[in-house]
Amino acid sequence: MNEFLLIVLAYLIGSIPTAVWVSKYFFGIDIRDYGSGNAGATNTFRTLGPNWGSLVMVVDMLKGIIAVKLVYLLPYYLDHETQMTNLQIGLGLAAVVGHIFPIWAEFRGGKGVATVFGMVLGIQPIVAVCCVGVFLLVLYLTRFVSLSSILASIAFPIFILVIFNEPEDLYRIFAIAVALMVLVTHQKNIGRLLQGNESKVPILKHRDRRRQRRRADRNKL
Repeated sequence: MNEFLLIVLAYLIGSIPTAVWVSKYFFGIDIRDYGSGNAGATNTFRTLGPNWGSLVMVVDMLKGIIAVKLVYLLPYYLDHETQMTNLQIGLGLAAVVGHIFPIWAEFRGGKGVATVFGMVLGIQPIVAVCCVGVFLLVLYLTRFVSLSSILASIAFPIFILVIFNEPEDLYRIFAIAVALMVLVTHQKNIGRLLQGNESKVPILKHRDRRRQRRRADRNKL
């Protein structure tokens, strides 16, 4: 029963609709009526700018971290590593489901990528940092949050199965499932990327302007 209550609590934490509340409180709009229609960090980046997008991303990651840390409310699991990891995965997934289907926002949320990252950060920080590194590198090079999320999620099972060789079978299955889930939830983004219609987030514009000036200068020569 205690585990069930913690899972419900993790779902409620994950249901906190950060992007929706930020957009309504500070801008008087519903973020789901703009851009891709998702209540997540990516759409917030595009619609409200990088500062608010970063805030939403951090809070959504915190939801995953807090959810998996709920396991410490049950002292029994502290001495049983395998059972503890399994429960943390369950708590984290409950938070992710809450983010995607938030009870506080008509069950219309985001895609859960930031919350998944937070969940992994709470369980295995080194792997999470590596995935975030992939995300930031791709974001810096392309300014596509969707592509950054997709490649970071694909890197996740590679880190778990190959590089760190995680022994927990459930964790290995979870890593593969996360990559598949992100690919499925980003099908429209993948289509737009292939068509060249995906929107870039408004960061590093000065870098793009420098590149444009350099190309223009070369064309003049």
